[in-house]
Order: sequence, then C-alpha cells, then structure tokens
Amino acid sequence: MHVLITGGSSGIGAAAALAYARTGARVTITYNSGADRAAEVVKRIEEDGGQAAAVHLDLEDHSTIPRAVAEAGPVDALIANAVRWGTIMPGSVSFEEVPAAEWSAALHANVVANALLVQAVLPGMRRRKFGRIVFVSSGAAEEGLPGPGPYGTAKMALHGMARALAWEAGKDGILVNVAVAGLTITGSARPIPQALLDEIASRTPSRRLSTADDMAALIVFLGSAANRNVTGEIVRDGSNAGRSSHAV
Repeated sequence: MHVLITGGSSGIGAAAALAYARTGARVTITYNSGADRAAEVVKRIEEDGGQAAAVHLDLEDHSTIPRAVAEAGPVDALIANAVRWGTIMPGSVSFEEVPAAEWSAALHANVVANALLVQAVLPGMRRRKFGRIVFVSSGAAEEGLPGPGPYGTAKMALHGMARALAWEAGKDGILVNVAVAGLTITGSARPIPQALLDEIASRTPSRRLSTADDMAALIVFLGSAANRNVTGEIVRDGSNAGRSSHAV
C-alpha cells in the first residue's frame, strides 16, 4: 500500500507517516518549507526498515500538485493534512476587517488545492477499484474562533467535499472521511500553560488531550483496508469535547 501524506514533515502528518510505515505501507510525505524536517522523518522510517520518500508541494502554488503526485507514483491512500494557517491571528481583528485577499488565499490553498490533489489521485484509485482519502480538519471548523473566519471556513469546506466524494466515488471502492482534531499535543504546537491544558482536558470524556500519535491512529484506520465501509463521516477526536477552540 502506498500512502501520500501532505504536510508530513511535522506534527500530526509526521506521526501519521511513522504510524503507516509501521504497518508496512510505503509512505511519501510532502513538505513546503520544511525540507530538513521531512528528510528526518524519511530517515527515521528507513532506519526502522520502512520505505519512505519526500516531495515538495506548496498549497499556494497549484502547479506543484500534479508534479508531486507524479513524483510520488500511484497512490492508494491520500491523507490531506497540509494547511495554510493564514496571516491573521485569532482575536487580532474583527470579522469585518479581514481583507478579501485573505479569504481568497485561504480558500485557494486549503480548499481548491485539496480538490486538485484529489483530482490528481482519483483516476488511479478508480482503475484499481480501491482508495482511501482522509481530510484532516480542526475543531475550529465546527466550534469557531473569535475574529477572522477564513481558516475555519476553509476547513469546514473540506467536510462538504468529503461528503460529496463519498457518494461520487464509493461505487469504485473509494472511501472518504474527515478526521477532526481537537487541541492536540504536538512538538510543533505553540506553548500553552499547563493549567489551561489541564482545565481543557477535564472537559473531555477521557479527561485527557490527544497527542499526534492518537490522531495518527485514527487516520491510519480510516485510511487503510482495515476500514471496510466507513465513508462520508466526520470523525471527531476526543479532544474536541474540551471545546478547546474557545479556551485558547
């Protein structure tokens, strides 16, 4: 099985790459500016006896998408994890102050680019009568963030894309789902006071926040042959119950 993971040089993407490799899958990760980090992920997989490669892909430059897919080779599972965060911090401006250019940039990179990525891998999946697509989303899409809305809006658009694809491609053996991350503890996350983390964790059923490895386990299941017929679903990680998007 060959898995293509966008944004696989750090955080949830890197954890998913390592987890897939442990199942015996061949993994290709994409990076934009983190070539050194991507090389380190590939090295870790190869040192453990796995197969991995890294290719460049920039969500804001759509011409890189077909090149990256061609370089990766036939894809059995696509994990659309890469994201353009945006240039406006939550709470820094009001909704009406967000410029049109920021809306266009967010949708261009986070929605249109992912649609083009799916278009690039879908024909091969149809021919092989097998495919798994997982969009990685955020609790911010459903819970919202104060202030500007381009990021959450773009992520929510992926939910609609997944629903449409599930119906359109299901007859060809292709399952499409969304894995929604709540506040996730990763090495790349901005520092958050431990007291606040504990308070958010206390509002989840399991009384803990998920790690990148927890999200990776969910992604690997949805994006593998172990998933027999779960499709068109929005699967929320348990950290979402902490309503963390309002708390930080």
